[in-house]
Amino acid sequence: MTTEAASNQLAPNATIGIVGGGQLGRMLALASAELGLKTHIYCPEQDCPAAQVASAFTAASYDDEAALAVFANTVDVVTYEFENIPVATVSHLGQHKKVFPSAKALEVAQDRLAEKSFMREQGFAVADFFDITDKTGLEAALAATGGSGILKTRRFGYDGKGQWRLDKDSDLAAILAELDARPAILEALVPFEREVSVLVARGQDGTTACYDVIENVHRNHILHSSTLPASLSDGTRKQARAMAETLAGALDYVGVLAIECFVVGDRLLVNEIAPRVHNSGHLTQDACHVGQFEQHIRAIAGWPLGDATAHSDAVMTNLLGDEVDAWRDKAAAPATYIHLYGKAEARAGRKMGHITQLSSKS
Repeated sequence: MTTEAASNQLAPNATIGIVGGGQLGRMLALASAELGLKTHIYCPEQDCPAAQVASAFTAASYDDEAALAVFANTVDVVTYEFENIPVATVSHLGQHKKVFPSAKALEVAQDRLAEKSFMREQGFAVADFFDITDKTGLEAALAATGGSGILKTRRFGYDGKGQWRLDKDSDLAAILAELDARPAILEALVPFEREVSVLVARGQDGTTACYDVIENVHRNHILHSSTLPASLSDGTRKQARAMAETLAGALDYVGVLAIECFVVGDRLLVNEIAPRVHNSGHLTQDACHVGQFEQHIRAIAGWPLGDATAHSDAVMTNLLGDEVDAWRDKAAAPATYIHLYGKAEARAGRKMGHITQLSSKS
């Protein structure tokens, strides 16, 4: 180990600052505790899931520079658990402590136009896309895509929010009114065979650990289930892992990075990236020697990365809304691991927990 690498390595009892208080922050805090590291959550919501399991909690807005400075001075390194945090927040925190992943990665991931353009610059295939600023531009883009496509806000969309599927019968005026002048892109429809994700961890020293490719099923634009391993040829599997490692390097990334792709024959088309631990990777905490949450903490703490290989095949299923009410039956099922997020109110489509069912490796 180099002198610089050793100086960046946090010792047990150091404190990880986590911006964002959702279930991803909660599972990062739990993983930190397993490694003897403390956590301090920064989040505007008082009753956030992550605060229930953290060592310390600050409830303040993401643009409160004074509160951010105080928070930064209580921790040893900072990370974040979702990509809709303002880049200015990360940049401000970076004036006080190291923040991983960097503001650059966050900036690319937050804007779909910047994200798609970056992928093309790296030489990776994406669906055809068009910058949309008005109805005339939207009509021209639809003409180029054969009259159909997915209109998406460039920023702040997730789980189907800020998305409209368009065809020749769509009421463009009504949809644009709903869009309300927000910057958007139109993406051509992709006749994909399956959706997959690949997660890669990259350490401060540039070393990487890549998980096997995961196959995903969405319902109503929300992830329903993930399966490890994905049904892919060896060639496509190697392509996915090489792509993930290349992207992590191009972003000078530290932490866990998720890349979601469409599979079209033997080709992979990048759909989007997430600069954080990812819903599809939840199964890694039960199916792999070192799961994504511990791996992310290892990376940002300057520790050696762990073994990302799977010891079991796995299927992860999200528990949405009142599906969580069946927790007793889920907990009693054989070879099943149940993870509940401590949320008080079960709303339709809200992620309340997940289960992971393991089986012997095929």
